[in-house]
Amino acid sequence: MKADRPYPAYTVTPKAEASILKGHPWVYADEITAAPDTPPENGAVVDVVSRKGRYLGSGLLSEASRIRVRLLSRNANDRFYEEFWRRRIQYAWAYRKAVYPPEDLACCRVVFGEADGLPGLTVDRFGPLLAVQILSFGMDQRRELLARLLAETLQADGEVIEGVFLRNDAALRQKEGLAEGKGWLEVPGLTHPEKAEVIITENGVRYHVDVENGQKTGFFLDQKLNRRRVAQLARGRRVLDCFTHTGSFALNAAFGGAAHVTAVDVSEAAVEMARRNAALNGLEGRMDFVCADVFDLLPALEGKSDYDFIILDPPAFTKARKTAASAMRGYKEINYRAMKLLPRGGILATASCSHFATPAMFEAMLASAARDAGRQLRQIEARQQAPDHPILWNVEETNYLKFYLFQVV
Repeated sequence: MKADRPYPAYTVTPKAEASILKGHPWVYADEITAAPDTPPENGAVVDVVSRKGRYLGSGLLSEASRIRVRLLSRNANDRFYEEFWRRRIQYAWAYRKAVYPPEDLACCRVVFGEADGLPGLTVDRFGPLLAVQILSFGMDQRRELLARLLAETLQADGEVIEGVFLRNDAALRQKEGLAEGKGWLEVPGLTHPEKAEVIITENGVRYHVDVENGQKTGFFLDQKLNRRRVAQLARGRRVLDCFTHTGSFALNAAFGGAAHVTAVDVSEAAVEMARRNAALNGLEGRMDFVCADVFDLLPALEGKSDYDFIILDPPAFTKARKTAASAMRGYKEINYRAMKLLPRGGILATASCSHFATPAMFEAMLASAARDAGRQLRQIEARQQAPDHPILWNVEETNYLKFYLFQVV
């Protein structure tokens, strides 16, 4: 390693070295074997080196977190001034323009954390609003700079940006020693609207999006192309959309020509928003809405259902590896019940958004549910998250969404 590097260095174990060389960007606290004599400030840029002094990368220090360093770069020539951050954001936006047609860029994920080389930073675009969530200490220190660069990058492309809203009300921030909260970020040149609410269009369907109070950053963008595929398969069918949230799959099915759609969620607030979205699109005449627990509803429908398309898009049943096995029991229950309800030739769309529920585990669960239900599954497609949520190979955390379409026979 060059002796004139301006950043303090942390020495890591051979295990951490091997992980970094394979492409993973995290260094855990228990993988550090030597630290600088003068501790750097929390959130500072630091170097990571091997026991032999080999330069492995540079990243942001987080003293409170088990993930002690999140790597930004493996290039020893990089210096982390404003131009570095501008370049990273420009790369992220250029990628979205490469994988999406212009009409899909109005609502998309602009930054997906580690997959874009900006660890701990999530940015979703909802028309003129940017919703930002920051889950790492070093990124949080740079939030005003990042917000300004985000706005400048999109505006330079002729995009209209009116405000940047922080959705830092995530419990994971506590692990970084950060407070939770939400509100507008003041960005030079932007006069944000009074409320963080907007109407967006995705796949031709319009939605009310409450950026301030909706789940995560206000709307789930990762299923965009899967919703589009559901719309294509729904024509003429009677559809049951379980865990509908604000109605996105249900609305796409209705928009695609479904004979009738029932949207179900345990949250009355979610159901009410789904109703509003149906009215916004003039689809309420072909839809009904039920506030119910799906685990109770599916068995109650057995023998009384004429649905021939069931959609299962539940929230993550596990957010830790140690609870993945028990989560599989929940996934199996709803999939088993859905398979039992569907007639021959019916369609099942089923998903998991937890990366701890691996594809192998999820597929084994589906096979077991089908055996118990006395059904065979004819796979139509196996899909993942939309490409604005890119999967970075060797970083398994970026590969999280599993989405399967089957004909039940």
